[in-house]
Amino acid sequence: MIKINKLIAFLLFVPALALAAGDHIKLDRAPINEEDQASLQRGARHFVNYCLNCHSAGYMRYNRLQDIGLTDQQIRDNLIFTGAKVGDLMKIAMDPHESKNWFGVAPPELSVIARSRASADGSGADWLYTYLRGFYRDADRPSGWNNTVFANVGMPHVLWELQGEQVLAERKVRGEGYMKTEMALKLDKPGKLSPVEYDQMVADLVNYLVFMGEPVRTDRKTIGMFVLIALGLLFVLVYALKKEYWKDVH
Repeated sequence: MIKINKLIAFLLFVPALALAAGDHIKLDRAPINEEDQASLQRGARHFVNYCLNCHSAGYMRYNRLQDIGLTDQQIRDNLIFTGAKVGDLMKIAMDPHESKNWFGVAPPELSVIARSRASADGSGADWLYTYLRGFYRDADRPSGWNNTVFANVGMPHVLWELQGEQVLAERKVRGEGYMKTEMALKLDKPGKLSPVEYDQMVADLVNYLVFMGEPVRTDRKTIGMFVLIALGLLFVLVYALKKEYWKDVH
C-alpha cells in the first residue's frame, strides 16, 4: 500500500515539475491564419526549401497541398525537387542513424510538430513561432547556436542568413519603483530580411506546419457546425413530439 501511495504521488508530482519548468518561458503569439491560402502556400515553399532537407513529414502527402489552392502541376514544378510523385509522402533520403552522428540527435519528424508542441504555456504554433525567432550565437555550443526556448538545442540555425545573427545582451527594465537587468535578444548582424520580413516569413512557415498537422481541420469545423445545427433542429422536433405524446398526462 505504501508503494502504491508513493507511485501515485510521483505521477502527480512529475507533471507539476514539467509545468513549473516551463513557467519562465514566455511564448509570443503566432500571427497565423489557417484560411489565408497565400500564407499557407508561402509556408509550404519555405518548408520544402529549408526544412525538408533534414526533417521528414512522413504522414503528409504532396497532393494534400491541393487543399491550399495548388494544382498537381504547381506542386510538381515548384515543391518537388526529387523523383517523388505528387501522391507520395514527404520523406527524405537522409538516414536517421547518420543524422544522429552528425547532429547528436536525429532531426524530429515534423508532420504533427505543431500539435505535439502545445503546452500549458501556449499553443504549438506559439512555441514554433517563438523558437524559430529565438536562435542566438553561442560559442560554447558545437553548432555555434543556442535558443531561448529550447536550451542547448542540437539544431543549427538554418535560417540565419535570412534573420541575421542575434546575441544575448543585458537590458534595463523599469518596474514599479525599481530597475532590473534581464537578458534579451539583440540583432548583432542583420540578415537578408528585415526583422519584420523575417517574422512574416516565420509566421507563414508556422501557418503551414499547423495546417500540415491536421489538413482537414477547416473541413472538420465546417462539418461540426452543420452537425450542431442539425442536432438543434432535431431537438426542436423531439421536444414537439414529447409535448404531443404527453399532453394527455400533463
